Amino acid sequence: AQGRKYVTPEIAQMLVDSLTAPATEQLHQKLSDRELQTLVMIASGKRLSDIALELKLSPKTVSVYRARVLEKLGLTNNSEMTVYAIRNGLVGD
Repeated sequence: AQGRKYVTPEIAQMLVDSLTAPATEQLHQKLSDRELQTLVMIASGKRLSDIALELKLSPKTVSVYRARVLEKLGLTNNSEMTVYAIRNGLVGD
């Protein structure tokens, strides 16, 4: 009536519960070991061909890992992957 938001007691309880609940797992915890390695290496500035050589994989396989990382994290490119990795402490600043 006064232009304010109305919150039902049920919604208020949900809000309080969400504030006191432990932090949810980070998205990168859902990645496989190889996907996580690929994320960290790309965020560190390595090219896919260099990652393939270092991990003894084909470049196509590394490209598949990259695509899976992008999909699972909801990202669109290597720059976003780098920002994600830095923000989540996976690589140095």
